[in-house]
Amino acid sequence: MAKSLNKYGILYCHMVEPRMTMTLDVSKTDLSLVPMRKAFKGTFIVAGGYTRDDGNKAVAENHADLIAYGRLFLANPDLPKRFELDAPLNKYNRNTFYTPDPIIGYTDYPFLTNTI
Repeated sequence: MAKSLNKYGILYCHMVEPRMTMTLDVSKTDLSLVPMRKAFKGTFIVAGGYTRDDGNKAVAENHADLIAYGRLFLANPDLPKRFELDAPLNKYNRNTFYTPDPIIGYTDYPFLTNTI
């Protein structure tokens, strides 16, 4: 599938690692997106419960070009700065994901400057 995308000039492919379970937790598995990464010639983006160190390792080992950090970014609006400083992360509250409330969950997590 990933190889067939090349003939259409697709710029990027964004996939979720098979290590993610239906409970949205990371699990151990022998399955990997590496064969798809090798087959696809464009930018390869992966998601799936990555930590800062896991993401850096995946990029360094050429398993991906970019890492998507969904839940961590929701809870840490300044995630790149926190990663740069190796600063502590806010814990996310899954109960506030995708709710219609405009205040709770998406805009109430503190920035690093408010926590130091």
